[in-house]
Amino acid sequence: MASLRVLITTSYYWPEGAGSAPYLTGLAEHLAEHGNDVVVATGFPHYPEWRSSADRRIVVSETHNGVKIRRRWHYVPRLQSAAHRAAYESSLLAFGLTALPPRWGADVVIGTCPTIATGVLAAAAARMYRAPYGLVFQDLVGLAAEQSGVTGGARVAAFVKRIELGLARRAAGVGIIAEGFRPYFVDDGVDPDKVVRLRNWTRRTEPTESEQQTRSRFGWAPDDFVCVHGGNMGHKQGLDNLLDAAGLMNDGRARIALVGDGNERERLEGLARERGLTNVDFIPLQGPGDWEATMQASDVLLVNQRASVKDMSLPSKLTSYFASGRPVIAAVSDDSETAREIEAAGAGLIVPPADPLALRNAIVDLMSDPTRAQELRASGSHYAESVLSRKAALVEYDEFIDAMLATRGA
Repeated sequence: MASLRVLITTSYYWPEGAGSAPYLTGLAEHLAEHGNDVVVATGFPHYPEWRSSADRRIVVSETHNGVKIRRRWHYVPRLQSAAHRAAYESSLLAFGLTALPPRWGADVVIGTCPTIATGVLAAAAARMYRAPYGLVFQDLVGLAAEQSGVTGGARVAAFVKRIELGLARRAAGVGIIAEGFRPYFVDDGVDPDKVVRLRNWTRRTEPTESEQQTRSRFGWAPDDFVCVHGGNMGHKQGLDNLLDAAGLMNDGRARIALVGDGNERERLEGLARERGLTNVDFIPLQGPGDWEATMQASDVLLVNQRASVKDMSLPSKLTSYFASGRPVIAAVSDDSETAREIEAAGAGLIVPPADPLALRNAIVDLMSDPTRAQELRASGSHYAESVLSRKAALVEYDEFIDAMLATRGA
C-alpha cells in the first residue's frame, strides 16, 4: 500500500482503554507506522465512565504515536434514553464537522460505528475530499436502538436503521466485526461484495503484578472463587442478573466482581448495599497491565446481556477474555453473536439471560469441576492465538483499504 492520507472518524479513541477505542487506535497507529499521514477526528475520552474528560476545553489538537488527533467537545449523557442519545449523536456530528482538517485532501476515509454521527461525518468528509469512504461496524446502531431496552429506543429504531443502511449502501466498503452482522446489510440492498469481516484482535499486556498480589489488593481470599465481569456497566448489559445470582450463592467461596464503570454503576452499587450482598465487589476500571492482572487473579470471566440483545454487537472484551486463559460463563441469548463467538472458541458455558439460578448453577459447576474449567481455558487461549492475532487482523484492514481505493476510478 503506497503512502496515503487517511482520515478516521470515531467517537472512541486513545486513551480510552475499553470498547472499540483500542482497535481504532491500533488501526490508526498501524497505518502511521507504515508511512501514511493519518488524522483522527474524534471527541474527548468519556467511555465507559460516560463522563467527559474535556474539562472546559472545546478544541484540542495533539499527536500520539505518529497519529494527528483533532478532538472536539461534545455532549456526554449520564442517563441513557433515546432523547439523550439523540443529543449525544447530534453534538458529535455538529462539532465533529469542525474537526475535519481544511486544505487537506484525504485519499480514503474510514468511519467507525457504534455511533451514527461518525458514519455521517465520514460520508461528509468523503464528499468534501472527493475520496471513497468505508464504514467499520463495531455495533449495529439501528438494532441497538431496538434491542438494548433503552427508554424510547424502539420508537426511533426504524429511523436510525434507514440512516445506517443508507450510509452503508453509499460506502465503498463495509467492515463488520461479526459474521452475523452480514444479513442486516445484504438483505437491505448493500452490495454483498463490499461487506467484509474485520476481526477485533487479541490485545494483551503483561500483568503488572502476580495473581497473589492482585487478590490481596482486592481483598480476595486465596480460596475465594472469583467471577469477574469487566467493562461497561450499562443498560444493555442487564447486570441486575449478576446481583441476583450472587444472592443465590450459598457457598461462601464464590464472589462476583464488577470491574469497570458506566451509567448503571451507582444504581447497582446501591442495590447491592440494600441487599447486603457481601460477596459482590465493585472495582474501578483497570488500565493496561492491571486489567490483565485482574483477569489472571480471577477463576471465571463473565459476560451478561439483556435477553433482547442478539445480533446488534459482539463484546470487545471477549478478545482479552480468551487470551487470559480463563473460562467464560455467558448469560446471553443462545442465538446472539456473543454466544456464537464463545462457542466457536470453545471457551465457555452459555446460560440463559435473566436467569440468575442458571448463572449460579454454572458458576457452582465450574467451581466443582476444575478439569472442565481447564479444558475451557486451553481452548480459549488456542483460539486467541490462532484466530485473533493482531497481525492477521491488520492485514484484513490493509486489504479493506486497498479495495476501497480501487473504486476511485470505477
